[in-house]
Amino acid sequence: MSWEFKILHALQTIHTPLLDGFFKFITRFGDGGIFWIVLTILILIFAKDKRIGVTCGLALSGEALIIFIVKNIVQRPRPCWIDHSVDMLIRIPKDYSFPSGHSGASFAVAVSIFLYNKKYGACALVLASLIALSRMYLFVHFPTDVLAGMAIGTAAAFVAKKVAGTRVRRSGAGV
Repeated sequence: MSWEFKILHALQTIHTPLLDGFFKFITRFGDGGIFWIVLTILILIFAKDKRIGVTCGLALSGEALIIFIVKNIVQRPRPCWIDHSVDMLIRIPKDYSFPSGHSGASFAVAVSIFLYNKKYGACALVLASLIALSRMYLFVHFPTDVLAGMAIGTAAAFVAKKVAGTRVRRSGAGV
């Protein structure tokens, strides 16, 4: 964990009022997955290719289940629970640290979009990456928490695309 604290403490050295405000704002996009849930619903309603929305929904659901189970098995304390020397800019989360749910949800939907539409997916991946970075900047996740969340979200997107594609082929009609 010492190398992870080195990274987190290095991020603490770049704090400025502008970056503090930016990352406090960005991290809110991952709170409870609400932004990604609403985006998924909007895609389901408005996208011509409904497989995108179905994939996003499946990936988000799968990722959430996996993250919930792993968090409660591993029960890793958050960096801010261990090191109280950092002034917190956001409310201290009460759930465990590993893996990052913000990163998982963000990458589940962003990668799902990218698998169908590179342009919009790239934009979603930029936002997802900023959300993941915000969790370390704000001292609520270790780097491995964020990487694990990103990996789980990404894997969930690939599995969801396969499931959504199978569903379409079997039914012979669009989703």
